[in-house]
Amino acid sequence: MQLLSVISSYSSCNNGAYSLPAQGNLKKEAQNPVPKKQHQLKYLKSLVPPLMAAIVTLSPLCNTPVSLGQTIDVQRGASLFRQACIGCHVGGGNIIQPGATLFTKDLQRNGVVAEEEIYNVTYYGKGRMPGFGENCTPRGQCTFGARLQEEEIKLLAKFVKLQADQGWPNIEESSED
Repeated sequence: MQLLSVISSYSSCNNGAYSLPAQGNLKKEAQNPVPKKQHQLKYLKSLVPPLMAAIVTLSPLCNTPVSLGQTIDVQRGASLFRQACIGCHVGGGNIIQPGATLFTKDLQRNGVVAEEEIYNVTYYGKGRMPGFGENCTPRGQCTFGARLQEEEIKLLAKFVKLQADQGWPNIEESSED
């Protein structure tokens, strides 16, 4: 009973707050942890953009053409291929000479590996394939049809090399260009 009267008399002096004095157990006021947490959060937030950039850059989905310009070049190359090449080279094959397909193994076997070599064959022709260049010679080796400009043949060579490296994924034979 005496204990209750001590507590009730003490509480009436402290406006109802229930706390007992603890002499010798007083601690220094603790520092406010909020500013430290805010600083850590700010630091973590500053790491997000570079980490996201690294993840996106290293992602396998990002191994597509680097720029819009390259995407447009691939599209133009595909369009030129459909116009000038697909008649003989459907899906990278060769309906005239089966051993001279546009697949990597046949290109390598025939000594046509780099874009520049693909360009030369397209421009001047080789074997049964006619040349499509504006200044193609001799005339018997060149196409009797429309000739292609140098820039167009460069786009075709780049497109053929890209497709060969990818195993010739499907290309639509008919599309509006």
